[in-house]
Amino acid sequence: MSLYEKLPSDFLINFYYEVKKMISTGLVSKNMYYELGLIISAASKRGILLDKPKDFEQHIVHELLMELSN
Repeated sequence: MSLYEKLPSDFLINFYYEVKKMISTGLVSKNMYYELGLIISAASKRGILLDKPKDFEQHIVHELLMELSN
């Protein structure tokens, strides 16, 4: 279980938007995309659908993509 799965939904969603904002301003690293993937995965388990950035799949590891598709 990731830390994100323990967060309240509203905090999780706000954190998602902050990470996306950092990505859009160019403060990007592979770790940020990985963290974004963990946030999206935790949200989807709660029935919350969050968009992935257009270049998300170029930066994220294959295992996390498989988890998101479940």
